[in-house]
Amino acid sequence: MTSFHGHQLLLSSCKSLTSLTQIHARIITSGYNFNIPITTHLINLYSSFKKSNFSRTLFDLTPNPPLILWNSMIRAYIRASQHQESLKMYSLMSENERIEPDKYTFTFVLKACTGLSNFEKGVKIHEEVVKRNLENDVFIGTGLIDMYSKMGDLVSAWKVFDKMTERDVVVWNAMIYGVAQSGEAVKAVELFKKMQIVCEISPSSVTLLNLLPAVCKLRDVRVCRCIHGYVYRRVFPVSVYNALIDAYAKCGYDNVARRVFDELRGKDDVSWGTMMAGYAYNGKFYEVLELFDWMKSLGLTMSKVSAVSALLGTGETGDLERGIEIHELTIEEMIDSDVIIATSLMTMYAKCGAVDKARDLFWGINGRDLVAWSAAIAAFAQSGCPQEALSLFRDMQNEYSQPNSITLVSVISACAELRAVRLGKSVHCHAIKAGMDSDISTGTALVSMYAKCNLFSSALNLFNKMPLIEVVTWNALINRYAQIGDCYNALKMFCRLILAGFCPDPGTMVGVLPACASLDDVRLGMCLHCQIIRYGFESDCHVMNALIDMYAKCGSLSSAEFMFNKTEFSKDEVSWNTMIAGYMHNGLAKEALSAFHSMKFGSFQPNVVTIASILPAVSHLTYLREGMTIHAYIIKSGFQSHKLVANSLIDMYAKCGQLDLSERVFEEMENTDSVSWNALLTAYSMHGEGDHALSVFSLMEKRDVEVDSISFLSVLSACRHEGLVEEGRKIFHRMRDKYHIEPNVEHYACLVDLLGRAGLFSEIMDLLKTMPMEPDGGVWGALLDASRMHSNIEIAEVALKHLVKIEQGNPAHYVVLSSLYSQSGRWNDAVHTRVKMNDIGLRKNPGYSWVEVK
Repeated sequence: MTSFHGHQLLLSSCKSLTSLTQIHARIITSGYNFNIPITTHLINLYSSFKKSNFSRTLFDLTPNPPLILWNSMIRAYIRASQHQESLKMYSLMSENERIEPDKYTFTFVLKACTGLSNFEKGVKIHEEVVKRNLENDVFIGTGLIDMYSKMGDLVSAWKVFDKMTERDVVVWNAMIYGVAQSGEAVKAVELFKKMQIVCEISPSSVTLLNLLPAVCKLRDVRVCRCIHGYVYRRVFPVSVYNALIDAYAKCGYDNVARRVFDELRGKDDVSWGTMMAGYAYNGKFYEVLELFDWMKSLGLTMSKVSAVSALLGTGETGDLERGIEIHELTIEEMIDSDVIIATSLMTMYAKCGAVDKARDLFWGINGRDLVAWSAAIAAFAQSGCPQEALSLFRDMQNEYSQPNSITLVSVISACAELRAVRLGKSVHCHAIKAGMDSDISTGTALVSMYAKCNLFSSALNLFNKMPLIEVVTWNALINRYAQIGDCYNALKMFCRLILAGFCPDPGTMVGVLPACASLDDVRLGMCLHCQIIRYGFESDCHVMNALIDMYAKCGSLSSAEFMFNKTEFSKDEVSWNTMIAGYMHNGLAKEALSAFHSMKFGSFQPNVVTIASILPAVSHLTYLREGMTIHAYIIKSGFQSHKLVANSLIDMYAKCGQLDLSERVFEEMENTDSVSWNALLTAYSMHGEGDHALSVFSLMEKRDVEVDSISFLSVLSACRHEGLVEEGRKIFHRMRDKYHIEPNVEHYACLVDLLGRAGLFSEIMDLLKTMPMEPDGGVWGALLDASRMHSNIEIAEVALKHLVKIEQGNPAHYVVLSSLYSQSGRWNDAVHTRVKMNDIGLRKNPGYSWVEVK
């Protein structure tokens, strides 16, 4: 007896597989006759170390094993994730007439069915349970609910739950988990309330961990606060607080999440990883890196989640140096070979422009499988390197003939970015043959691809044939319609979504609001604002940014400022950029500059978009010193390599009168595009440097730089300022004859001004007759100015006759004609013109100029 208790104590003290095998050997060498309790204990211990083969040996050595050993062996296989072996064991047991399964047997077997997703077998087990009248058992009921929920049959799960007469907290947890995972977040919250109010069962930490993901889907911060209050008054483990951090972050309240994080005692690796992931989720990438630095200074171990978030932060901010540092740390922690980390590293290098390094990382992965290939293709596709993604896909086909749905989604996205319709259609055919076209992700990617390629008939045809549609599929069409300015169809799809019984998500609102801005329909925008409040999206940063943009573009700047200054949502860099762009859209350059300074004082880091938005404000105000200060910041931040920024600098310096600095910025650019050349052309044109403008235009042609209508407008303007009539004529005709670009009304206005300065009025009148469109105020205004210059009253009267109809409230035209009459000695006509001007209530605005005072 003493020996039995001694062996039980020894076995209970085992902390490792080595100590277990040593004690097992000691029991054997002592000559002790194994009994059922010791054998059961050994089988369970070996299974806890996932050594099901050792457990099976013990089982097979036991003659006529009783039920407890069968149950232990079935559980051993489940612990080792050998679910098929577990079911085989159950089948063997069923063949033994002496053994009757009990509630533990069915509980374990149901877990095996769940692990294998074997619905048919699970239903048969359920039938056996009903025959034996065990359906009301708490353990079996919980197993059934869990199995049906995880296999997507929530109706059967509800039936089991409703039939149970006794429900403990574990049963409620299983049901809440099943409902939450099935996407019915509202019902999950209702169950949580019911278990407390109606059944008076106190939630456990598992209840909260099962419920909080549903709160994340609801994005309802009120529910989050209620749960937080419940947790605050009780003692719960760190895992619950980590889930709260995650929930607040996903509800858009990363500031509250940070408060929970800062007040949390005993933070673990998951706490740090969750907070960093929360910041990344809300686009707060600088905060991610700040947290990473703090974590590193404390000497804490970097988890995979922390590493992924930190790498995402460096990729989004373009901080290659920091990215290399994190890469070195992943090597030290020996997690760099993990597929998720390797993918994040590839994405980071790709986003930072180090495509070769990203490619080398991929080819350095040993034993590349389908998952690795799919991850690499996705990394390049999502990092703005679609060509590289397609190249990898071709390489992959040499090794794996059957890509999975994840691969196809990434390849389809790359085709969409490159507008590679033919390849996209080929991938679509492959998806149909492989039976993957009915997959929601693949279908949505295909709809988005066709829409981005402007093949809306194909997109809609596919959309209407999809067996299952999610909100994200609707969003793909709404977003594209809004992007191309087809506001009617964008709003039509939004209405169809509502009528079809779908609830819009934040992405839907972000997609449809620009349609209101394009229509300049603030009332419609306000209706959508009401919908945003109704669905609880006011805390979503992306939605709020879209609202601010809509109000600003519709001219309701006070509403935009009100939304921006609301404290309910956490502003990010995009919020500030939107507000700055809103001020510029409404011609308020000083306010834009003031917002830029407030942004910096608010500890926000201006990004490339910020700089590109604020430089036009500096140009408008001709604040040279301010522009040079911003240029210094650009160099310090490493933004000078961005073409968008460099192009804006060329324009800014030109408008501030510093043509030499515009030239220097252009010369220092490593990669120029047609916009860069056009900016330089415009700079020369603005400063009357016609010869330089023609030289630049000629160089563009020699270097095969794409010449567009803006290029021609700039060079024609330069010819106009220099009086280069013949060159201007040639440029105008070359535009249509060589480049097949139809001149628009601005090009005609430029040519009219050029010819008018030379006094070629008959040629101008012939040109006006051949114009394919009606001349606008710019054309007639140029003709009026030329008439004044050459004292041609007859032509001036013709020009004014048209201008009065087009620009009725502009007094300048009357002033020009009156001056022209005075110069010609036609005083009565001059007085009559002035009287007529006063009669219709027009007054000449006094001119003004300003200088920047140092």
